[in-house]
Amino acid sequence: MLNEINFIPDGFLTAKVEQLDGLLKTPTLIHLQGENPQPLFVSTLLHGNETTGFYAIQRLLKKYSEQPLPRALSIFIGNIAAAKVNQRHLDDQDDYNRIWPGSHHSDTPEKDMMQSVTYIMRKKKPFASIDIHNNTGKNPHYACINILNPHGLVLASRFTDIAVYFTSPKGVQSSAFSDFCPSVVLECGQSSDSSGVDHALAYLETVLAMDDLSSHNSNGLKLYHTVARVLIPKTITIGNQVGAGSFDICLNRELDDKNFHQINPGTEFAMINPGTEKPLVVSSESDEDVTDEYMEVDNNRLVFKKPVTLSMFTRSEKAIRQDCVCYFMEELYIG
Repeated sequence: MLNEINFIPDGFLTAKVEQLDGLLKTPTLIHLQGENPQPLFVSTLLHGNETTGFYAIQRLLKKYSEQPLPRALSIFIGNIAAAKVNQRHLDDQDDYNRIWPGSHHSDTPEKDMMQSVTYIMRKKKPFASIDIHNNTGKNPHYACINILNPHGLVLASRFTDIAVYFTSPKGVQSSAFSDFCPSVVLECGQSSDSSGVDHALAYLETVLAMDDLSSHNSNGLKLYHTVARVLIPKTITIGNQVGAGSFDICLNRELDDKNFHQINPGTEFAMINPGTEKPLVVSSESDEDVTDEYMEVDNNRLVFKKPVTLSMFTRSEKAIRQDCVCYFMEELYIG
């Protein structure tokens, strides 16, 4: 299923993401030589509707089409079948960023493929790993790390002054690669925003030109820790109005603009239909149900019981069903 090559395919530098399925046929791992032989690993399109990474890589390779790359580059182009139809993943597919080593998902050919990519790259001893994503909701550009070590913090700080440390969900690419190289996730805003491509491209050029990470620091980085994830059960209907004969839950649209803002106790998270049981679940990083720690019902309103900081809040039902409503975070201070 995995296509592993050491050249840029014809048409790759001018293709649109929706054309990659016809061009590449299968997920593809591309190895390119550079002046420094230790490769930088970059993955993109693990979610087919998150296109910023591909277009940043495409622009990077165009720039270096007549000159050598500063460093060897290994590029993994992921869910091209979903990219063809602008979906996170197809209904009959696993999420490509939940099936890397460490995943709790059942064995599938796609999970085996991620194991193969990890094995291949572990042997190459990468300088660093960068996984590029977009958000459905409104978020600033930020970085994510899975291990609190100096090199990972430096990688994050070269992209932005905001970073998130998380250990759940399991089976993500960045966590799998953190076992053998510094690893970071770039969250580049919404796919439709071209500034994300500009930012990702500038970052890739910066990292490719770095000789080491040890001589740099991460001063000024504001670090958050993901403490919980908000899910809506499939049996609960989501809409814009609650009441008799209507939807079970209606999310507060004012939270669209509150990602990376602290939310105060008493703030409404959603309206719920009277009598609706368990309209959502707040799950801790250890997969415990901690809903009652964070939420309470006040006159058919779900409100916050304690202050939290939101990230990735979305009201898109498709995004909620395939992933979650949002994450809750706390600021993390490290000495």
